[in-house]
Amino acid sequence: MSVDRVPGLREFAGDERAIEGLPVRLVIAFVVGVATLSVMLNMVSGVDTLSVSELDASPDPDVVTPGDQSIDVTAVDADGNPVEGATIVVKSGTADVDGVATATTGADGIATVHLDTDLGPNQDDGTLEISVKPPAGSEYVDRRENTHILVVRE
Repeated sequence: MSVDRVPGLREFAGDERAIEGLPVRLVIAFVVGVATLSVMLNMVSGVDTLSVSELDASPDPDVVTPGDQSIDVTAVDADGNPVEGATIVVKSGTADVDGVATATTGADGIATVHLDTDLGPNQDDGTLEISVKPPAGSEYVDRRENTHILVVRE
């Protein structure tokens, strides 16, 4: 089929203006798209329900000797503020503890955990692992490793 048989095809085939306008339209669409995306991301990051705060445990003392004892463990958020209602769990690491010790933090963020620690034969030191279970329905999580309690033989 030749160009002469279709009406208007000759004019369209010879028109070079469409090529000039296409890149400008793509640039405008890209700029508008990026601006819209940045506004949407700012809206999503501003929603408080999506943000969480990491919990950490701060034992006092953090170095103990084998035997029966009580240790105060403070649950703190990322800003260092005490957290009420968190459950502190202490379990054996390289040192032994009789079972799993748990306690819940009070209004001051402190939980007192009663432990019966022990070291293996020919073992001079070991650690106990602490984990923090956030209060139910809170914006807290405990994903990172917490401070360990060091058990040292005298």
